[in-house]
Amino acid sequence: MKKIAPLIFLLIVIALGLIFPSIDVQNVKNSQINSGDTAWMLMATALVLIMTPGLAYFYGGMVTRKNVLSTMMQSFVCMGLITIIWVVFGFSLAFGDSVGGVIGNPATFFMMKGMLGNVTWKLAPTIPLILFAMFQLKFAVITPALITGAFAERIKFTSYLIFISLFIIIIYTPLAHSVWHPDGLLYKAGVLDFAGGTVVHMSAGWAALASALYLKQRTDKAHNPARISYILLGTGLLWFGWFGFNAGSALGSGTLAATALATTTTASAAAAIAWIFFEMSRGHKPTVMGACIGAVVGLVAVTPAAGYVSIPHSLIIGIVAAIVSSLVVEWRSKTSIDDTLDVFPCHGVGGMVGMLLTGVFANQNINPANTTGNGLFFGQTHLFFIHIIALVCVSIFAFFGSLLLLKVTDLISPLRVSVEEEIAGLDASQHGEEL
Repeated sequence: MKKIAPLIFLLIVIALGLIFPSIDVQNVKNSQINSGDTAWMLMATALVLIMTPGLAYFYGGMVTRKNVLSTMMQSFVCMGLITIIWVVFGFSLAFGDSVGGVIGNPATFFMMKGMLGNVTWKLAPTIPLILFAMFQLKFAVITPALITGAFAERIKFTSYLIFISLFIIIIYTPLAHSVWHPDGLLYKAGVLDFAGGTVVHMSAGWAALASALYLKQRTDKAHNPARISYILLGTGLLWFGWFGFNAGSALGSGTLAATALATTTTASAAAAIAWIFFEMSRGHKPTVMGACIGAVVGLVAVTPAAGYVSIPHSLIIGIVAAIVSSLVVEWRSKTSIDDTLDVFPCHGVGGMVGMLLTGVFANQNINPANTTGNGLFFGQTHLFFIHIIALVCVSIFAFFGSLLLLKVTDLISPLRVSVEEEIAGLDASQHGEEL
């Protein structure tokens, strides 16, 4: 049965495509679709997609040589599997008609129903709905890929496919709906997450910690990175693509997108330098890997804040996030937690730092769409305390929800490879290939 399950899955997808062709065209009177906004969002969507191959190189360069291809494959396969789930019902779960403010009705956009024509999304009235759906797809693609660094070098490929499918359905879509849907619980509570610090990075970070704890330590934790040059390439692609991630989340080509692009640039630059300088202040040599990790931590931390804070405050966000994440990496290394590529200290902690500092530095002059209020730095406490409450709730949901999904996956298909397969390397044991 396990051998034919993938074929059954494909046959179901083919059947759904034949039964639900979704060819009805909707023509809305007085449509506000703008060609400039549409052009920018087409580009932003492509930029976000390139982040996943960038992540593949970033993670692939960090693992041992015998696990490079398997690690990169775990990122690449998300572009295929998550896309199918998103088209069938994933987008509906995230952005369909709200059910209790926590999830969307899976029938709303089932098989991309109602996407053709000049129909638009409620909060993105100047771009086609199908473009909004594809832009959001790229966020859904990279989120489970981020988790892979935590259980690198020891997870079965088939079990991984099951886990990321469950994660997108059970963890990611409810968070996306709650935070970004106008009827979502956290959205209505006033939580600000411009581009995914909560939805993407915190969820992936907590799932990474759960995975590292559940799968336990590798047989051999000592290793040298396979290719530092891969890490540099991956960082460059991530930084480049992140402009679509953050500036694209303005959902238009106006001044807000320019602001988000600027804060993204400055936070990442500050974090890269902060990581290097912090290493030097503790008597270490400045490393290429440290600079790359610092840059990515800065990108992570500014993600929730990019369209809500000023450029000077983005520098502070980058510096603080780099130092905090570096300290958590050092702490983690002294424990028995085998988070292979430090996903939780970098993405999870970076996302939480960014969320809290959004509550400190957000200002309505930057983005009038922020109706919650100014941050703690400007003498207002409401937004900050909302973010603290949301941080605790999201952390509990993402961590314990992921633990449950890991257990369910393990019951369906054992998560961990055998000792022999781990020693041989996942490239050979899972894919029959070598670098």
